[in-house]
Amino acid sequence: MTIPQDRLRNFSIIAHIDHGKSTLADRLLELTHTIDKRQMTSQVLDSMDLEREKGITIKARAVRLEYTAADGLVYGLNLIDTPGHVDFAYEVSHSLQACEGAILVVDATQGIEAQTLANVHLALRENLTLIPVLNKVDLPSADPDTIMDDLENVLAIPREEVILASAKDGTGVPEILEAIVARIPAPKGDPHARVQGLIFDSHYDAYKGVIVYVRLAQGTLRSGEPIRLMGSGAEADPLELGVFRPQLVPVQQLVAGEVGYIATGLKNVREAQVGDTVTTRVHPAAGPLPGYLPAKSLVFAGIYPVTGEDYPLLREALDKLHLNDASFTFEPESSVALGFGFRCGFLGLLHMEIVQERLEREFDLDLIASAPSVEYHVNLQHGRGSVVVDNPALLPEPSAIESIEEPWVNLSVVTPSQYIGPLMELSTNRRGAFSNMEYLDPTRVVLHFEMPLAELIVDYFDQLKSRSQGYASMDYEELGYRPADLAKVDILVNGEPVDALSIIVHRDRAQSTGRALAERLKQLIPRQMFEIPIQAAIGSNVIARESVRAMRKNVLAKCYGGDITRKRKLLEKQKEGKQRMKRVGSVEIPQEAFLAMLRMDEG
Repeated sequence: MTIPQDRLRNFSIIAHIDHGKSTLADRLLELTHTIDKRQMTSQVLDSMDLEREKGITIKARAVRLEYTAADGLVYGLNLIDTPGHVDFAYEVSHSLQACEGAILVVDATQGIEAQTLANVHLALRENLTLIPVLNKVDLPSADPDTIMDDLENVLAIPREEVILASAKDGTGVPEILEAIVARIPAPKGDPHARVQGLIFDSHYDAYKGVIVYVRLAQGTLRSGEPIRLMGSGAEADPLELGVFRPQLVPVQQLVAGEVGYIATGLKNVREAQVGDTVTTRVHPAAGPLPGYLPAKSLVFAGIYPVTGEDYPLLREALDKLHLNDASFTFEPESSVALGFGFRCGFLGLLHMEIVQERLEREFDLDLIASAPSVEYHVNLQHGRGSVVVDNPALLPEPSAIESIEEPWVNLSVVTPSQYIGPLMELSTNRRGAFSNMEYLDPTRVVLHFEMPLAELIVDYFDQLKSRSQGYASMDYEELGYRPADLAKVDILVNGEPVDALSIIVHRDRAQSTGRALAERLKQLIPRQMFEIPIQAAIGSNVIARESVRAMRKNVLAKCYGGDITRKRKLLEKQKEGKQRMKRVGSVEIPQEAFLAMLRMDEG
């Protein structure tokens, strides 16, 4: 059924993590009969196993709803469900660029949280129409009046616009559907112009090649019409066009303003990038649409296959996953200890964990990730310019460095006021500088800090949650680079540096960190026939040392009495043998040692 452009509505659902976006999407699907009752599961749009296990949305998902409104007309609603965690804000910004409006979901028991504020600012930057929804009003601890006051004071949202709802039992959902039809503007775009469509997501299918998800800005794309991707210059004869209901349903044409997919048949995943513009081969558009800003990676880590022969499989897996998640970067690197692998950049620690899990599950790989680090700017002596370092092993010698700059972030923490003390202590211990504090209401505050990103990525989020009993939430944005007194701590085993275990830390913490690393390795490296020294060093200056004791054979067992010189002679001979063995012996560091080192809390 073709729906005219003035009856199309494109919208996203935005919220803080756990405020009920996916459950609300379920109710909308149910009410519009998009999914049969027997196919209905909870969180139907969270189709990945990982999303269900962790209870979070990782991927933005699109779905087309057909809704008969109170005025008797049928409207086509294109819903894009978005993630709520700060690490997936890039996904949210993509989705918002494909929409005219957004439903802002706020939990009636929790109120405004850090990510709520961040997502509202993202939506307002894109000039979207907001429909505020207070969710979970059926819970006994809900306090809708106070939260409506907060919305009015903090986000300037009038209380009469707020819809009270409970996605769990379906209260208020019909009102939300009517509000979408009434408040969100229809998409603009001339159906008779030359075709321009923005690719906002894509995935790889073994049978249909690369399937791109497009939002048509203008023109009409018909089934079987050859297409061209303006960024990569690739051309293709599409196998099918379609819409999401939520499974892929083929259609004969896509018109300006619609959201759908094109099965391109392209086998090379690099030819169809997110943010590219689709047009037709015969009548191409004059120029591409403004795409997306590339995502800025904040956390870097090496990912290596456990067995070397899996390296080509890992490269292929990263290529295919990058198509589905354009926000991480990767480039080949090698390490003496771990062999060949890739240096990957991520938006945050949860993002890194998710990418690693997806690679292991979806592509059946066994992987090791090195300790996460950030990108440093290193200024060299004698005006020889500066280098960018994201791998501690590549840091130049201390004598060649004039100064090192590290990335800082603006951190905002929303917390109940009784936890201000513990969170201040946590942040200042992490070299954070307190900026200011604002009260959202009598019981909740926003704390603003400036903090080095390296201190934030280790386990700040876990500590934040445990010190505030799970009530605090955080959001951060980049501030730029600032000089810092940093040093690289190298680990030497039997006099040989192990590149995969190097870390960059603040000089004040170097000694305690070095000692902790050496003690940990002492427990993990198996004993040999000779003593193994484990040292932590900054440049040539050793700051900590531990030794793995040698295994010994009792050479005096056969001496029962007799002269002391005989015993001494045997011991001297054994000592010489140990020395010779130490000179030629090499120490195999077991794989578990790397894994345990990387899991180690660097605090």
